[in-house]
Amino acid sequence: MTKRHGYALLSAIVTLIVVLSVCIYVGASAGDGTTGDDGKNSAGGRSSHSSAAPASTGTWVGAWSAAPVGGEPGTETTGMAGRTVRNVVHTSAAGTSARITLSNLYGQSPLTVTHASIAVAAGDNSSAAATGTMRRLTFGGATSVTVPAGQQALSDAVRLQVPQGADMLVTVYAPTESGPVTYHPYARQLSYLAPGDRTEDATGTPYTQRTAVWRYLTALDVLSHDAHGTVVAFGDSITDGSTSTESANRRWPDAFSERLRSAVAAGQDVPRYSVVNEGISGNQILTSQAGRPAENQNGLARFTRDVVGRPNVKVVVVDLGVNDVLHGAAADRVLTGLRTLVRQAHAHGIKVIGATLMPFGGYPRYSAARDAVRQKVNAGIRSGTVYDAVVDFDKALRDPYAPRRFASEYDSGDHLHPSDRGYRKMAHTIDLSDLEGAVPAEL
Repeated sequence: MTKRHGYALLSAIVTLIVVLSVCIYVGASAGDGTTGDDGKNSAGGRSSHSSAAPASTGTWVGAWSAAPVGGEPGTETTGMAGRTVRNVVHTSAAGTSARITLSNLYGQSPLTVTHASIAVAAGDNSSAAATGTMRRLTFGGATSVTVPAGQQALSDAVRLQVPQGADMLVTVYAPTESGPVTYHPYARQLSYLAPGDRTEDATGTPYTQRTAVWRYLTALDVLSHDAHGTVVAFGDSITDGSTSTESANRRWPDAFSERLRSAVAAGQDVPRYSVVNEGISGNQILTSQAGRPAENQNGLARFTRDVVGRPNVKVVVVDLGVNDVLHGAAADRVLTGLRTLVRQAHAHGIKVIGATLMPFGGYPRYSAARDAVRQKVNAGIRSGTVYDAVVDFDKALRDPYAPRRFASEYDSGDHLHPSDRGYRKMAHTIDLSDLEGAVPAEL
């Protein structure tokens, strides 16, 4: 072989090696993250045909929430065994994926859910699903989940176009006895029950029983491109909306969500936040009800779970204290409790807007002494030494000629809770500019 031929052969070999190397590299790159015949990739993920949500851009925010309150009477042994629970909830943010939280906080035994789903409702207060929106939910890749007593479970994210301001159907089926049921009693929203496992029934036909409580479900989060943070409304029955029109979403947090959404649509320079409701009727800052765990946990005890535990919380609006006053708490103790809540929020970078306590003249538990305590609490709040910002619900809703009472147009009739119009007035009293700005180092 001549030297020239040897060089040519060597060059051909090198070229072949380079070509093979490129082919191997391209093939490996093309296969990275794609699915095989078994529908899984190298990380064990699902194929593109699965509804499980892949990694995506956007921000997880709360679209809806309800605090767990206690164990439902009458479910101590059987729970909801053999019946399907279809909770109807209303969203404050749109998203491209969704996930839910189920709670067994007040259960005395493990809760086994074998089937869960989520869908967009076909219409307001409907038990039927909009066409093509029914999605099966999984937990750690499995269709069933067992939630230990006292614990909660977060579902996997599922791909679904969740509209803003829409009713959603979150449905769960538990076949075995597992009581008592963790619930939120004053939902002010009709939900539904059906016999047997009707979890993915889209027609709504089997859901013949209506119910006025939410069971198991405590949160619905969405992966949003429109909202970049969550506002939590934290309070008692006034925040819970206990006298608002049922199934009409007229609680003050609902009205505030609508107002914020309208401001964004109008081009105003305001934060794009979702709003979730963590009100509990009868809630106090300092005192819980009986039970292990305590039912209707006080604000100090539940703050981490119900506020800090929500996704990407930027601001909390606190309207608590009136029940403490009505049960005889001293003003200094109420203010100390509120300041403790603020410190908890600041430790997690959350800004706090605090509300003055509204009047309750004419309510059966009213007394001049209790009203004097309320006035002292409000003086402390207005002084600027409690919250980062103040919303004066008292001034906005009281009768200017009889300031110990609601103005008649804002009174639901029980002289403690606002009417729908009163709740809307509350929502329009909050200064939207207070949602902005960093948490102060110290008040």
